[in-house]
Amino acid sequence: MSVIQRIRDKGAWIVFAIIALALIAFILQDGVGRGGSMFSNTTVLGKVNGQKIERASFEEDLAMQERMYGAQGVQREQLMGSLWNQEVEKRVLHQEYDKLGLTVTGKELSDILFGMNSPLRQEFTDPNTGEFKVNDAKQAFAQIKKSKNAEQLAMINKIYIDPAVEQTLRNKYLTLLQQSSYIPKWMIEKQQADNNAIANISYVYVPYSSVSDSSVKVSDDDINAYVKKHSVEFQKEEETRSMAYVTFSAAPSASDSAAVLNQVQALRSEFAAATDNAAFLNRVGSDVAFYDSYFSKSRMQVPNKDSIVKTPVGGLYGPYVDGTNFTIAKMVGIKNWPDSARVRHILVATFNPQTNQVIRPDSTGKKLIDSIETAIKGGANFDALVKKYSDDPGSKEKAGVLEFFPQGQMVAAFNEFCFDKPAGSKGVVKTEYGYHYIEILGQKNFNPAYKIAYLSKPIVASPETESAANTAASQFAANSQNRKDFDANAVKAGRQVTIASDVKQNDFSVNGIGSSRQLVRWLYEHKPGTVSEPTAIGDQYIVALVTGINKAGTMTAAEARPMVEGIVRNEKKAKQLLEKFKGNTLEALSTATGAPVLRADSLSFAAPFVPGLGSEPRMVGAAFNKSLTGKVSDPIAGTSGVFAVKVESVGAKAGLLDGESVKQGLLQGSRVAVFRGVDALRRAANIKDYRFKFY
Repeated sequence: MSVIQRIRDKGAWIVFAIIALALIAFILQDGVGRGGSMFSNTTVLGKVNGQKIERASFEEDLAMQERMYGAQGVQREQLMGSLWNQEVEKRVLHQEYDKLGLTVTGKELSDILFGMNSPLRQEFTDPNTGEFKVNDAKQAFAQIKKSKNAEQLAMINKIYIDPAVEQTLRNKYLTLLQQSSYIPKWMIEKQQADNNAIANISYVYVPYSSVSDSSVKVSDDDINAYVKKHSVEFQKEEETRSMAYVTFSAAPSASDSAAVLNQVQALRSEFAAATDNAAFLNRVGSDVAFYDSYFSKSRMQVPNKDSIVKTPVGGLYGPYVDGTNFTIAKMVGIKNWPDSARVRHILVATFNPQTNQVIRPDSTGKKLIDSIETAIKGGANFDALVKKYSDDPGSKEKAGVLEFFPQGQMVAAFNEFCFDKPAGSKGVVKTEYGYHYIEILGQKNFNPAYKIAYLSKPIVASPETESAANTAASQFAANSQNRKDFDANAVKAGRQVTIASDVKQNDFSVNGIGSSRQLVRWLYEHKPGTVSEPTAIGDQYIVALVTGINKAGTMTAAEARPMVEGIVRNEKKAKQLLEKFKGNTLEALSTATGAPVLRADSLSFAAPFVPGLGSEPRMVGAAFNKSLTGKVSDPIAGTSGVFAVKVESVGAKAGLLDGESVKQGLLQGSRVAVFRGVDALRRAANIKDYRFKFY
């Protein structure tokens, strides 16, 4: 869904003018500059090859993304991390664009804005024909050419113009690299031969699993030796730290839960007798606001809804557990409603709840909507009045029509009119946005709908529970001044010590703990052996101990062990198994190892897989060694075991791929590799990250 759609759904009324304002300014430019900032002399958040990332500009973009994605449940820290990566990549790429002289001209930008893939296509598309109304868009822009709202211009620039320009430049750059790919004839011929080569072999195979893992010890020296030999594969770009921690639960106890349940039960009679449900819930407090309209059962997203809808009008259901709340549901009313409605309307806006902005005085709005209603009753053209007066940009270009929408999508008063009145009804409705003149064009699929009030109280920890957890954590921290005391006190208190490794400086969460930026900052501000004061995170207190600092560069044995231990263990097992391979024939090797002589036919050079064994590149490589035809290879340590191979035959399968097909396949692989080159540019860049100073 586009940003405009999201804004439209929330009732913003000035989007059309904002868009046009921004686009006019950019259409008139001869070209598009890159890398500029609205702010100067701001705190530097980082540098990419010497080019600054300004904190103020970064936070402006972050705030915009929060508005765009916050409703989807995306956390600020997730957005911050992805935005940082975008900013770094953008600067790395722009430095390449500048070297190559890549730009986006004014004509190109105009083609983007008014072409078939326009970012504003939705706003200027005829709802009846689906045609993109290019001329209408251009005329609308021309009408507000003289407007100079810099703040709105900057917003639309960031939402629409910058992304369009960035994507165009990126496409140019990647296309330039992709088109530079060249595949020589000899490579095509070799690939063609390799793709069609097949081999038949006999072999003896002894798996590593035949040697017990417990009999093979892997020391840190073994790990370090392997890492040193393959150092390129075990490089870290940034420092990480590790810590040990214990937790003290401050979650609601059984008595806390019982207290909340009793509180809800005590309000039950008063809730049942209440005639003004909204006023009652506001007075006693409820986590679920009263929606003064109706929902069908299919639109209800609450537990026990099958039982709730069977409750008679005026009756109560509950208390029941809804997530972390105790809830009582009260059936306020039942009606037979359509599940969707199609209407057209004119909005005279008086207030914008999203910005708390007064659009016009309420009395002025009421007079205008009354005049509109009178004009329509007198035969005035509805479409003309929509275009002239409506403040809803989402429906204005569609003659005010809102296509079939479900119950509960609109604010309560609007919803009530559209679903409670019969099709053909017309009238004025006041909502928090202002005054609407509504005409119901259609309704469908009538079913029971329910108005329900919910008295809902959260199950929270009592002050006594919080205090007990805090006290226990504080005592543990006070008595644990070093690693030895920390471990001993954990055993004494029956607390499990959990290890958190690979914590990065700009992380906002720790595995096993969740969102915990405060703890991450503490970890990087203290040296190994330091024990923290209790830190409240969620419904628990954490006491942590700094256990290690892992500098950027080659991984330590502890860091590499999870990735390397299995490989090194197999290397040691291979040495044991190789001693068993005695003999010059497969039969002799079979007798010496106790493994049978096996056969594999039609092995493919292009796919190093052996039936029953999986990926075995060394084994398949030996299978295509023509010097081993009729001979037995030396024992080979493979991926899953040790084997010896005798090549029976090497040939080519029928139906050879033609050279052009092979060439296109190689070209495609080369072009796909271009996309990985962007990451290579980032790794090669000199990046200074100062985010830790500010967040």
